[in-house]
Amino acid sequence: MAVNPDKFLLSTTAEPHKIRTSEILKAHPEIRELNGKNPYTFLFILLVVGIQIAMAITVSSFSWWFVLPAAYLVGAFCNHALFVLIHECAHHLVFKKRALNFMSGILADLPNVLPSSVSFRTYHLKHHAFQGHYDRDADLASRWEARMVGSSFIGKSLWLLMFPVFQILRPPRLESIKFASGWTWVNWAAVIIFDLTIFYFFGWKAVLYLLASLWFSVGLHPLGARWIQEHYLTSPPQETYSYYGPLNTLAFNVGYHNEHHDFPAIPWSRLPKVRAIAPEYYDTLVYHKSWSKLLLKFLFDPNMSLFSRVEREAKR
Repeated sequence: MAVNPDKFLLSTTAEPHKIRTSEILKAHPEIRELNGKNPYTFLFILLVVGIQIAMAITVSSFSWWFVLPAAYLVGAFCNHALFVLIHECAHHLVFKKRALNFMSGILADLPNVLPSSVSFRTYHLKHHAFQGHYDRDADLASRWEARMVGSSFIGKSLWLLMFPVFQILRPPRLESIKFASGWTWVNWAAVIIFDLTIFYFFGWKAVLYLLASLWFSVGLHPLGARWIQEHYLTSPPQETYSYYGPLNTLAFNVGYHNEHHDFPAIPWSRLPKVRAIAPEYYDTLVYHKSWSKLLLKFLFDPNMSLFSRVEREAKR
């Protein structure tokens, strides 16, 4: 199926996950036993936050030219892992109490420099409920954004390089989404105080390291291909894709994206079991084995653009 480079692929069918979930549960009802919380995720949050603080302190004593390579080679993987852990907190998959999940997500957000944990939760849960709906799903690029970027190598490279900025510009188009809550302001206050503390005690190089780690973790980096992997149409009309490569080890199984959308109440540590229990549903889908290869395909393939996504009519 060809994808129009100038507009999203319009679908009149329901998103595929609810249908597949129902079918899988009929064939494998034991999958329900995988639902639940994984409080050990909190220990990984402490570990990765600790690594990033230690790295920021360490690079602050090195020459400035050492900061960006350290962020690209080490920090990006740590920040990417923190985003995945924030994602677990957003789905309340760490603790039973919602407040503890909010606080854990904010803790994981500290090294990100720009506060995002609570806001991400709001928009991400809408993405699950309204996948492909332009006025509800922040995961879809804005139309002006897709037109401006186009399908050229330069345009797509600059888009990935500036991906955090484009994400910030998407929420104003969305409907029925509350911008802020009390937890949002707690998130902002915690991260800003953390930023000022790092700057005061360890200087601008430490802050630059953390900011660069954030930028690389979601941008022009092999890890940035995760955003392409999840829903960009490399094999239309299939609209969600999993990644089964080695970086899942460092990324807390975030590549198991079809499995996650089918069973969002299952924590990261048990997602591989979903595929193992129901291989007839997942091994028959197209999936990716390399984020680096996918990144190059996206950048150099003129047939791929930000419009290489499925859009659905507004759901009220």
